[in-house]
Amino acid sequence: MAMTLRILARLLSYPDADLRQHLRVMRDVLHDERALTSTRLAELDALIASIDRQTDIDAEADYVQLFDSGRRTSLHLFEHVHGDSRERGPAMIDLAQTFEQAGLYLTEGTLPDYLPVVLEYASTQPPREARAFLNEMEEILNVIFNALLKRNSRYASALGALLELAGGKARPVRIPDDEPIDDTWAEPAAFDGCVARGQQRTHTTQPIHIVRPTSTQGVRT
Repeated sequence: MAMTLRILARLLSYPDADLRQHLRVMRDVLHDERALTSTRLAELDALIASIDRQTDIDAEADYVQLFDSGRRTSLHLFEHVHGDSRERGPAMIDLAQTFEQAGLYLTEGTLPDYLPVVLEYASTQPPREARAFLNEMEEILNVIFNALLKRNSRYASALGALLELAGGKARPVRIPDDEPIDDTWAEPAAFDGCVARGQQRTHTTQPIHIVRPTSTQGVRT
């Protein structure tokens, strides 16, 4: 199970040249360890073959488009639990400390809730503990699994394999459509919606009135 977890962690990582160079070796190790059913192995074979057929640029572009352009498919687990709330920070610290207690330390710029990192940690644990650890994430894994299915992505096979290793079962989950990325990051117009007297919304025509002063009191030249 340990090698299977490490390979799944690698398959869910950015498909750089090093990963692509070892795809066939990873496929062979998955079959040798036999931690997964034949159906899951066949699905992973299809994923590996599809990455292997692509050019470097296409594989990398597809990965970024799939995992970095929408929250439903995010591989940062706390994104699904805490979003951008304050609770995410303490949860990150707790998880990083769990890794450190096992003698594992994150490289600079790596977040502890990134699924490939979490799987690397799980691969260092005894099978029973690793399975229980994965089982705690079953709900999140199911959400990502269904989001990938909705996009007809072969990467869903990796999440299905993780659910199998966790002792759970892939089940349907309703996945709302992602908001367009431009809408997600758009900022409201600075003065849109002003309601003070004499002002209109910024997209309406505003007449200009010039009024002559009735006296020169208080006016300096």
